[in-house]
Amino acid sequence: MWSFRAWRRRRLLAKTTLPQAQWQAVVASLGLLRGLSTGELRDLQQLVLLFLAEKSLVGVQGLALSDAMRLRIAAQACLPVLALGLDWYRDVQTVLVYPGGFIARHEYQDEAGVVHVERAALSGEAWERGPVILSWEAVAAESPAGVNLVVHEFAHKLDMLNGAANGLPPLHEGMSVRQWSADFSAAYARLVAEAERGGVMLLDAYAAQDPAECFAVLSEVFFAAPGLLQGSYPEVYGQLRLFYRQDPMVRLGC
Repeated sequence: MWSFRAWRRRRLLAKTTLPQAQWQAVVASLGLLRGLSTGELRDLQQLVLLFLAEKSLVGVQGLALSDAMRLRIAAQACLPVLALGLDWYRDVQTVLVYPGGFIARHEYQDEAGVVHVERAALSGEAWERGPVILSWEAVAAESPAGVNLVVHEFAHKLDMLNGAANGLPPLHEGMSVRQWSADFSAAYARLVAEAERGGVMLLDAYAAQDPAECFAVLSEVFFAAPGLLQGSYPEVYGQLRLFYRQDPMVRLGC
């Protein structure tokens, strides 16, 4: 069926291109894009062009976003939906980018009806039906293996398509909610046990905070260090391969 959105996107792609020198520099600088085929890079480039046309990337606290900065954010944001399509980010209209970390203020009401206010220093945040918030300092920094702030926050937005983030995004036809829950629950329980024991963890301890963070952290590891995830949690790797419809292990030759 004819769709105005699809027509507008085809028209945009036919008439607009990304600045190729900047695009090639971004691709070369991002290790998680290694191994993408010529066709996949073409598809990613088109997704990035549409992402930049349809989403507002806004620098705050005096941060001026250059075209190269926007491309770097968009390339990482679009990788998880490379095989899914941009409509999976339909609840993202705005990406706010701070120069560095920021203080987030949250209110919640406990079971007794008492309202609590919490403030926390963050480098990223995703709001249900709201913006994605990023620290440019964190986006631009050389991250430890398996860490990617942009993928992490946009994984939360995928999770939120079912409502509040809980570690269960909308699964594709043929995927088993029961098996997904079993595999992620086992991984989460193991991560919590490792965090409680203390000491060095192979994966970010933040994954043990709650099931939503578990999904987001393991998603970033899936793309940024797939061999680490496959070696530690092969069942979760298999679930994410089905969900994202990508296999970074094969792509990166792990």
